[in-house]
Amino acid sequence: MSKLVLLRHGQSQWNLENLFTGWWDVDLSEKGIEEAKNAGKLLKQAGIQFDQAYTSVLTRAIRTLHFALEGSEQVWVPETKSWRLNERHYGDLQGQNKQEAAEKWGDEQVHIWRRSYDVLPPLQPTDAKYSIAHDRRYADLDPKQVPQGENLKICLERVMPFWEDHIAPDLLKGKNVIIAAHGNSLRALTKYLENISDEDILDLEIATGQPIVYDLDQDLKVTHKELLK
Repeated sequence: MSKLVLLRHGQSQWNLENLFTGWWDVDLSEKGIEEAKNAGKLLKQAGIQFDQAYTSVLTRAIRTLHFALEGSEQVWVPETKSWRLNERHYGDLQGQNKQEAAEKWGDEQVHIWRRSYDVLPPLQPTDAKYSIAHDRRYADLDPKQVPQGENLKICLERVMPFWEDHIAPDLLKGKNVIIAAHGNSLRALTKYLENISDEDILDLEIATGQPIVYDLDQDLKVTHKELLK
């Protein structure tokens, strides 16, 4: 039996400012740092020992992982970073204030863009202010892989190859794994792990800085789930 811990990054500066973030690289807020450190304390108290860590290529997730491993006295654990664990790309919404977007397009429409499974946000123009087209983290990717906007369905489709090629094999070997990532990349994984319907996934919210612990059997089916508090 393996343990899998999902950890959404602590509050970011743009979470604090109520802005759509997506693939834009924003650091943790002071509260987010404390949330990440507290996650480490919770993991230490739970006595969970990790063999492998995964995170995205975005600062807020990487720093959360490091604080969590430090707090649980496991900074030596091998870690792998991948763009496939990035937050979903919010398209032209990136950098916009969520309340102002709701006033512009309506609360219901913005809620659909944020939470629906297969509705795309307005796509980002190539010359948009928050474009990541020239970010060297993605320089080796096929341009077709760099999104201009994603829904949760597309986010899941890009997360799953990394799950199948890297994370699942580790778990099948009996390793305990921690993934520090983002609200939507983790919602996508949760949908897969818990077999949540397209409709019910709308209601799933993952809190910042709170470790979610899964016990998985030899077929990677969930046998137990616990939120550490």
